[in-house]
Parts: sequence; C-alpha cells; structure tokens
Amino acid sequence: MSMDSESEAPESSSASLETALEPALPQDTLILLPVRNTVLFPGMVLTLTAGRGQSKEDVQAAIKRQQPLGVVLQRDPHMQDPPFEGLNTIGTVANVLRYVTSPDDGAHHLICQGVERFRLIAPVTGPDYRAARVEFLPDKETDDPAVAARALVLKERAGEMIGLLPNAGGELVKALDAINSPGLLADTLAGLIEIPLETRQAILETLELCKRLDKVLDAVAGRIEVLRLSREIGDQTRSRIDKRQREMMLREQLRTIQHELGDDAEGQEEARKLAGAITAASMPPDVETHARRELARLERMPEASSEYSISVSYLEWLTELPWQLPPEAPIDIAQARHILDDAHFGLDKVKRRILEYLGVRKLNPHGKAPILCFLGPPGVGKTSLGQSIARALERPFVRVSLGGVHDEAEIRGHRRTYIGAMPGNIIQAIRKAGARNCVMLLDELDKLGQGAHGDPAAAMLEVLDPEQNASFRDNYLGVPFDLSAVVFVATANQPEGIPGPLKDRMEVLDLPGYTEAEKFEIARRFLVPRQLEACGLTPAQCDLSDEALRSIIRDYTREAGVRSLERQIGAVFRHVALRVAEDAATRAKIEPDDLSSILGHHRFENEVAMRTSMPGVVTGLAWTPVGGDLLFIEASSTPGGGRLVLTGQLGDVMKESAQAALTLVKSRCDALHIDCAGFEKRDIHVHVPAGAVPKDGPSAGVAIFIAIASLLMGQAVRSDCAVTGEISLRGVVLPVGGIKEKVLAALRGGIKTVLLPARNAADIEDIPADARSQLRFVLLANVDDAVREIIETRPVP
Repeated sequence: MSMDSESEAPESSSASLETALEPALPQDTLILLPVRNTVLFPGMVLTLTAGRGQSKEDVQAAIKRQQPLGVVLQRDPHMQDPPFEGLNTIGTVANVLRYVTSPDDGAHHLICQGVERFRLIAPVTGPDYRAARVEFLPDKETDDPAVAARALVLKERAGEMIGLLPNAGGELVKALDAINSPGLLADTLAGLIEIPLETRQAILETLELCKRLDKVLDAVAGRIEVLRLSREIGDQTRSRIDKRQREMMLREQLRTIQHELGDDAEGQEEARKLAGAITAASMPPDVETHARRELARLERMPEASSEYSISVSYLEWLTELPWQLPPEAPIDIAQARHILDDAHFGLDKVKRRILEYLGVRKLNPHGKAPILCFLGPPGVGKTSLGQSIARALERPFVRVSLGGVHDEAEIRGHRRTYIGAMPGNIIQAIRKAGARNCVMLLDELDKLGQGAHGDPAAAMLEVLDPEQNASFRDNYLGVPFDLSAVVFVATANQPEGIPGPLKDRMEVLDLPGYTEAEKFEIARRFLVPRQLEACGLTPAQCDLSDEALRSIIRDYTREAGVRSLERQIGAVFRHVALRVAEDAATRAKIEPDDLSSILGHHRFENEVAMRTSMPGVVTGLAWTPVGGDLLFIEASSTPGGGRLVLTGQLGDVMKESAQAALTLVKSRCDALHIDCAGFEKRDIHVHVPAGAVPKDGPSAGVAIFIAIASLLMGQAVRSDCAVTGEISLRGVVLPVGGIKEKVLAALRGGIKTVLLPARNAADIEDIPADARSQLRFVLLANVDDAVREIIETRPVP
C-alpha cells in the first residue's frame, strides 16, 4: 500500500540513516506522517512510501530521534502537504521497522507496525517537520460477555469468508484463531478485507469494542455476499463456455454426418446458388477460376466459422458486378443535340465539344476517348451536363462524390482481412449502375483531401488513365476489372485544386457564368416551371411577369450560376402558395413593385457612378471562383514623406503591382502634367474596399496606375468604364486571364466600356454575342491608351 499517489518504487538500494541523534520530543508529541490511500490499524505491518518533499522531512526527523510516527489519513486525497485541519482526528502510532531509500527517485520506503490509536490535540511547530500534541488511546482489557460473543462470531464468519477466497489456505484461519484480544482481532480483519477507505477510517475511529466488532462483522458479512455472488457468476460463465464448446463440437459432428449422408441441404443450397451466379456472370476466365477456387474453399468451411459470411459476401460482390458489355444503342447525333439544347441554354462551346465527343464515339466505339472535366463556378450546370451525356448515349448514369475523400481505400477499397471491408467507390458505383459502360460523374474532383491513409488523388490516376484503367484492381476484389468502357466525366470549381497529373489526363472545358439574358431564358424555361411544381402551384394561380423576373436577376442575385436565382423564385412562389392555401380562389400576378414586400429591399444596386465620382477612384475587374466581380480601387494623397500605403488585405503580387504603378506614374510626370517634386512631400494611400476579402493577382496594375494618375492630375475617371490588365515598368499592358468572367461581371454592374489588354483580343470571341453587343471594348497596348480613354479631360476641384 502507498500513502502517496506515486507508485511504490522497487527496493533498489538499502541505507540506514547514520546521523547524530536529535533531542527527543515530549512524550505526548508525535511527528505526523499524512497518508492518502491507506489506513494503518494497530498490530498491522504495512509498507508505506514517502514521495512528497515534506513527508520525506517528517520521516527523516522521526528516524533521527528514533521515535515512532503518527500515521493519520488526510481528508482530501488530492491535496499536497495538507495542513493540520486537513487531517482526520484519529490515527495510529507506528514503529519504523525498516527504512529504505530508492536511488531512482529518492523516495523513502518504510516498513511500519501499528501500535495503538491516538487522537490529535493541537499542532506543534517544528523546524523541518510536522508534529502535534496527541492523546494515546490504548484498548482496555474487558471481561464483557457481549464482547467475547461478538469476537467468537467474528472468527466464525472470518473462517467462512476465507473459505470462499480462491486458493485460500488454512494458515490464515489458524492465525486468526490464535488472536485472543477482541480489539486486535477486529483491527486485523479490518486491515485484511477489501472495504472502502471511509469504512476503514470509521472502524479506526470507533473506540468502543462492541461497536467496533459490530462494524467489522457487517463488513465481513458484505464481503461474504460479494464472494458468494462472484463464485456463482464464475460457475455460470464456465458453464456457458462449456455449453458453447459442446454445441460447436456437436454441430461439427452433425455437419460431418449430414455431409456423409448427402443431407447438408442448407450449405449445399447456398453453394449451388453461388455456383449458378458465377456461371451467369460470364466472368473473364482468370476471374472465374479465382471465384470457383473461393467457392470450393467456402464449401469446406463450417457455417459457424467467422470467415464463412465474409466469403459469401465476397462471392456475391464478384457475381453481381457487370463483367460483360451490354449491347450499345447507336448514337444519334441529332437526338443528342436536341437533348443538350432542351436541357441547357447557352454553353454553345461546351455543347459543341460534347457533340464532337459523341461523334468520335460513334465512328470509333472501341477507341480510347478522352475524359472530359467541366470546370466552372457553382450553379452553371456541370452535373446536369453529365446527365445529358448519359441520356444522349442511352446509358445508366451514376455519380461519385469526391468532396472530402481523404483515404485511398475509399477509391481502391479495403482488403478483405479488415472487419467490415468493402470495395471502393468506383466499384460500388458500377455495381449500382449495373453496366460496365455507364456514364460516371466524378463530382468535385478539386476537393479531394489527403490524410494519413494515403493520397486518394494518386489512386485516381489509374482510374482516369485510358492506358491503365482496363486492368483496374480493387483491393477488396483482388482481381482486375475493366474500366475502359466507362465514360468518365469530372467536375471541378477551381483549377488550382486539381492535382497536375490528374489534370494532364483530362480535357478541361470551362463553363463561365451566364449573362443576364441567359439567366432570364434559363429561369423561364427551367426554373419557373420547376419551382411552380415544387410549391404545388399552377401557372394560372401565379404569374411571374418578365419584368419581375429581370428584377430578381438584377437586384436580388449576383452570381455566375443560377442556384441563388432559383431560391429567390422559390421564395416568391412560396409566398403565393401560402395565400392560395388560405383561399383557393387566389390568383396572383407578381410585378416588380411586389418584390420588395416578398424578398425585402434590393440586395444589389448599381453604385458605379457614385463610387467613381471623384479623382483617384477606378473600377477594376476581378476573377473569383464563382465568376467575375467588380473591384473598386481608391487612391488618396496626404501630407507626408513620400510613402506608399497599401490597405485592403492585398496579396504580395498585388502589392508589387501597386509599387510598379507608382514608379510608372513618377516616370511619366511630364506627360501627365504632374509636379514631380510633390512626391517627396506627400504620401500616396491605395485602398481596395471590402477589406475582409483577400485580393491578389497582377491584373489590377492598369487600374492602380489610373487611380494614382487621376488623383495627382485632379481629373475624375469615367464612371461607365472598367479596366483590367497587368503593367510593366515600360508602360506596356500585358494580358491577363478570366476575360469572359470579368466582362460578364462588368455587364452585370452596369458598365458600358471595358478596357482590355490588346493581347487579349482573341478572348473577346468567347464572350456571348448578346453581351458583346451591349458593351464597347477598348484594346490597350500601353497605359497612354488607358489615360486617353478613361480619364476625363475636365478638371475636378
């Protein structure tokens, strides 16, 4: 037993404390040794460990003075060095029989023998130890028959308890019979039996012998009940185990007899079903040989075996996979064009590429077709394009979501040695589709994760490589499966999230955002009828006017796709559905003036003119993962020392663009009619609003140059113009990316003129014709072209 929370250290070295004896303490004074998890009774011999600093000092002080210790239980077992008030009032005087110091941790190990009880009176302050004045409480000799009777009963119950103990010997019973003192008998048994610490302390504090014997009798009786129950439970457990082993043996014998008699109906029926399924599956020869070898192993396996159900499940997976190619319907290009046009408005370039893909598949059905990856912001119809391809090919469509997949086993499957093992998502999807030539959409390819169990993107390399996927091996199946007939279509939002080797195996098709006209047509053809049906309305009950629909597109949504637009249309129809539910005769026609009471105030407003009505404010264009957006760049000048201050959570590349723009302005002071000497006396502050949104990239270089030049020239920038492009220190305007998304964002924001780098002229062809007809494009070869076009000639005070 240990008095501290530290475990007892093994006796590694023994040393007697050979020092000069200190002066003895008064007879009624004891050096105290607080303990945490044990109670020492008179007559008991225990090993105690002093591991705390103050406890070590107490032990050393008692050894030096060759005096006994006062062992007392502290009230709070978690307290370090408890005060006098934190100790129980009754303890035991203990003689130190042996003293050992451990060389490993310096703890003191004591072999102590309890002598008699004591009661704490008052603390005594020592120089380096804890002591107290005490009252000694020896047991008084008595001839009371009640005490003798209780002692006799206690010995009998103790013998009964010892008999229930496993491997109990008679020496302990003889030792207890030899004890003649009732108090010593009660203390000895209280120290031997397993009872709570609080009960031990209560017995120690009971000075009257009759009451003390009664408490020990109760504890012994409770221990006897526990031992009896544990023995009964043990016997029942052994009986159940023996019964289970006997049942297994009998079942095995019965199975052997049934097998000899040809009467093993259940197992043979299972084997016959699996054998028939293997034949019907038309597997490749090597796979069928493997399956029949596994079936033969299953027939020799007892049904009670843990591997029986695993083997049955494995064979079911093998037999349910579509190993043979079904007859393919001929590809009708005209029908495919009709399906694409009927399901998707716009996206002419993407639909043309899909038709080219289908045309090649028609002329060369067994060729290795490329893997298409639709790249674009959310809500532009990437997933529905995959469904349209499946309809055009008349093949099953299945979708595999890759977002958040971080374990390679989710692609390749787990080996059968693991509990609950299953094939990977690819094989599961093919089983669900029921055809080896299905159209499989790999959704959110750019959101593959990477965890501690392998890289799933690396596992996708074999799946998407036409040179390798003809022998794709799933870890669970353990046999090759041909994926070459599967039409893989992938989707992603951001190109940066797609690993380079994966992108190299695919043909990426960009799906930019829709124009306002395209959104209007999509809403009229698809979204309005779908939301009417979802809300249980008919066109006669709710008529959403064209002006109201355009107002929703213009004033309540600003996105590349149409998901938010569909939610707003649904909110309008739900408002009408509530009125129709209350009064079936209700007929509603929604006009633009009705939208504010349904959808609230306008969420987006055309504030370009307001934000560019003073010098130093320019409208730029930015690309985001969800489409293009307007970027307002503001410049201001304050008295200072010629510093350039940049704010708005700008990235390193954008900060470098601002530095280059300021240097370019300084180099063109004469052409811009700016006083060069004023730079040393003023600070230029460039800020990009929406400071909570990180911004980076070189395409704002021209806009920052125009903002600084306009500020220092004192001339405003045209409010209907937006500009994008990178600059060099020579003033050359360099090309940038995302032209289509940026131009569509400018059109949504009410911009009339867009200034683009001259080397981006070819990208204008990708912009929808209706958007090109509403905008004026100015191509910039250098920054002088931008200054002439965008800065107004009239000075502004």
